[in-house]
Parts: sequence; structure tokens; C-alpha cells
Amino acid sequence: MTVVGPFGLSVRDQALETDVQAGLAAVEAGLLEATKSEVPFITEAAQHLLRAGGKRFRPLLVMLASRFGDPYAPGIVPAAVVVELTHLATLYHDDIMDEADERRGVASANARWGNSVAVLTGDFLFARASHILADLGPEAVRIQAEAFERLVTGQILETAGPRDGRDPVAHYLDVMAGKTGSLIAVSGRFGALMSGADESVVDILTQYGERLGIAFQLADDVLDIASDSHESGKTPGTDLREGIPTLPVLRLREMAAQGGDPGDLELVGLLDGDLADDALHAEVLARLRVHPALEQARRDTIRYAQDARATLAPLPECFAKSALEELCDAVVHRAG
Repeated sequence: MTVVGPFGLSVRDQALETDVQAGLAAVEAGLLEATKSEVPFITEAAQHLLRAGGKRFRPLLVMLASRFGDPYAPGIVPAAVVVELTHLATLYHDDIMDEADERRGVASANARWGNSVAVLTGDFLFARASHILADLGPEAVRIQAEAFERLVTGQILETAGPRDGRDPVAHYLDVMAGKTGSLIAVSGRFGALMSGADESVVDILTQYGERLGIAFQLADDVLDIASDSHESGKTPGTDLREGIPTLPVLRLREMAAQGGDPGDLELVGLLDGDLADDALHAEVLARLRVHPALEQARRDTIRYAQDARATLAPLPECFAKSALEELCDAVVHRAG
């Protein structure tokens, strides 16, 4: 049993392990090739986050989904490169919007070269992804375009906030489905589609990817509050300090509004204060770590992971299905 991919996923079959490792290596080579330019500076900027590492969660899902058809079909590796390039491009843009100084343990592109270079580098990556996508056929182009529309819509909805009268938690979950779930859903869909799997299998792995993607993001929300390490790839409490409305904070606000508990109302007041102050930030973080809102956010995360696992039930028993189920368990483990 060998550990591969994100979260220490265990692959329990030698043939599957070999193929997954070979597929991910081919994707890595494809990513390096796709981010090269005749202009050395563009190559440097485009490969900045790529060389900093990453879980390669989406390519892994493409590889595992392809096991339900022909896993050696020629479109699988390029499709995995497309989804990872798209993901990388969104990180360049996200860091500009969040005014982030660091990503994956290195200076963010916007911190190193400024916003203009960072946004144009993200655009360059989108362009390279589109170039590869064109060779995969019109159906793949349509699928990616729809997912990208959902991704951007999710980002816009997050920026705009919930409309009057809309439940903030329901709004947030819709945002996560678009921002994160859509591209992970495409990873499952592309892997199954490019392998020639049955249409029912393609649908199952698309639904699985979306639910797992939401669970993955919600686990990051929990980790931002609960983790003492850099498990989520960011310093704990980063989202809190930046005022990003993650699920534990939204659950706290919901409890304060419904129950009117003085302690909850006080904590909400502190959240609305200047969390750039280290002492205030530390106090809010400590109080949230023992608040029922964090446990509710954990239960929400687990529910989405369990839903993703249940989606797989109609698939035939095999090592790839077991690996997909283990990804659900890994997300739950991350959330505690």
C-alpha cells in the first residue's frame, strides 16, 4: 500500500498505484510544457506557483475517474492538465482580490511582481488551458466553459454578498458550489468522459466531484480556525483576519441572531472589530475554537463528504472506487 496524491491517499493495488503515479508524472510534465513561453519572464511568472507545489487534487481525481473506462485513452492527461491550469490561474487572480502576500509558502505573484503582472499571468494560463482544450473536442470546450461560468459567478456572488432576505449560509454554500465544486466536478467528469465510461458513470462522478469539492473547501474553513499548524496551506486565522466570511463565522452569526446569547453577541462584535490587532485576533480565534459554531461547521463538512461517498454507491466495486471513498474519509479527517 503506497501513499500518493493529497491527504496521504492510500492506493491498495499495485497496478492502480503504478498507473496513477505515471499519470500524475505525465500531468506534471504537461503543466511545465504548457507554462513555457518564448518570453523568459512569462515562463518564470507562469511557473511560479506551479513550482511551489500543490496537492494536484484535481488531476488525481481525473486519473481515478478514468478507471471506469479506458484509463489509457489519449485525452485523459491533457484534460487533467486543463483543470489544473485553470485552478492555477484562479489562484493568481484570487491572491490579487485577497491582497495575499504568500501562497504555497512563497511570495504571491502580486506581492512579487505587482497586480498587473499577476492578473495577466492568470490570463496567460487560461489561454494555454483553452489551447489544450480545443484539441479535446467541442463537448469538452462546452463543459469547461459552463464550469468556468459557474466559477466566476460564484466569485461574483461572494463579492456581492447575499441579497436582502437570503440566508447567508445558503448563499455561502452556493458560492462554494460555484467557486470550488464546479471545477472539481469537471475533474471527475473529464476523467470518466475521456475514458469512454458510460453516461451514468460520468454523471455519478460529476456529482461526486461537486460534493467532494464543497466538503474540501468547508474543511479548509474549519482548519482556518481549528488548526495550530499550516495544514490548510495558510497561517491559521488568515481568513478570520482578512474578514472572509467562512462557514464557522457564518454559523456563529446565525446562532447569535437566533439565540441572542450575550456571549455570542459579544464575539460577533469582536469579529467586526479590527482583527489586524494581534491580541484581538488571538482572542477571537481562541473563543471560536471552543464555540459550538465550529462544531456545526464540522458537521456540515462531514455531511457533504458523506453525500459524496453515497453518490458512489451505484459504481462497481473496484480499487478506484475504494480510493474515491477514501478521499471522502480524508476530507472528514482534515475537518477533525
